[in-house]
Amino acid sequence: MSPRHAAAPAPEERAAVVTGLGLTTALGGDVPATWRALLDGACGVGRHDFAPPEGPPQTYLAAPAAVEPGTVLPPAKAAHCDRSAQFALVAAREAVRDAGFEEVSVLAASGSRLAVVVGVGLGGLTSILEQNHRLRTRGPGRVSPRTIPVMLPNHPAAEVGLMVGARAGVHAPVSACASGAEALWQALGMIRDGRADIVVAGGAEAALHPLALAGFARLGALSRRLDDPEGASRPFDADRDGFVMGEGAGMLVVESAAHAAARGARVHGRLTGAGITNDSHHVAQPAPGGTGCAAAVDLALRDAGLHPEQVRHVNAHATSTPLGDLGEARALEQVFATCLDDVAVSATKAAFGHTLGAAGAIEAVLTVLALRDRTAPPARSLERVDPEIGLRVVGRSPAPLPPGPLAAVTTSMGFGGHNVALAFAS
Repeated sequence: MSPRHAAAPAPEERAAVVTGLGLTTALGGDVPATWRALLDGACGVGRHDFAPPEGPPQTYLAAPAAVEPGTVLPPAKAAHCDRSAQFALVAAREAVRDAGFEEVSVLAASGSRLAVVVGVGLGGLTSILEQNHRLRTRGPGRVSPRTIPVMLPNHPAAEVGLMVGARAGVHAPVSACASGAEALWQALGMIRDGRADIVVAGGAEAALHPLALAGFARLGALSRRLDDPEGASRPFDADRDGFVMGEGAGMLVVESAAHAAARGARVHGRLTGAGITNDSHHVAQPAPGGTGCAAAVDLALRDAGLHPEQVRHVNAHATSTPLGDLGEARALEQVFATCLDDVAVSATKAAFGHTLGAAGAIEAVLTVLALRDRTAPPARSLERVDPEIGLRVVGRSPAPLPPGPLAAVTTSMGFGGHNVALAFAS
């Protein structure tokens, strides 16, 4: 065992537990539907035409939400929110109810000790571009008076904060594709520091727009397998060629163990540690050898008081890009060098695409579910693991996790060099 992992577990009074889960993804509009579809090997990726304001439609692979958020929310609320905030509200409402608060007003009574943290990557991109088109074609008088609130990166966080009545702080970390995971890093800190008893935290994204798709395509980041949508996103596969964009949200209710026990809450799992680093290497490429990601995982394990040998599952960032997957694999190989064969690595973006700022939060929910059900979800499009990757990647069928105490890690990385790792335990 490496001495760098010999830290003592966090004191019990600082413990954070997960009492509520919420999801909306290309696989389903809630947690049960998404989890069931993921384990069944379903895929939410398809070919879609996206029409810019001027010019012909362009066909891209994408993973749009299975359930339109506007059909779930009250019409007046949906009409006044950017699509990213709509997703955040849908997932947050499910998480709050799952935590045992059937009425949001009951949770709002804890407002002075209740916080919200919702991360985004591109945030209100679609609203910005829609209002810019109105400005150019119809004049300033037709620009929506809600343009400024909905274009701000804190819009989803603000809307969730208003819904639950949070008064201990409403925050909106923006760290590209690591934003949702960073929201949970911040939530853990708030619980441990005693700044809040309950934090509704996660990430949301709705960036399926011709501009974003064209931009990622010009970067060479998107899969070009238009003739094979369901096999296009293939993380860790030898023939991977890029990611598929998705949309949705993941939200968790993170609570101090003492507060959850006092109200008799059901606990899904424990958020035991978090690590955050930056590569400071390149704006769009990971550091060689995945050194920044490895450092973040090291920090998360140390923070949780875990040794690598205690971890049995990793939900990897695994976007399906050649450099990104290889760098992350190097990082995990470094951290779990002595126990690689014992760690089941899942790559779930194969099923619902890369949801950018929501990805880390969605995958945190899936990590908690994997521990709860002792099942590592499959990478439904995996055909042949890249021979340069020495991980035990879960293939097309779910993998059982062993009996006894379980710990897991989920990793997130984002443009700008951001790395976040979260540690959970059953």
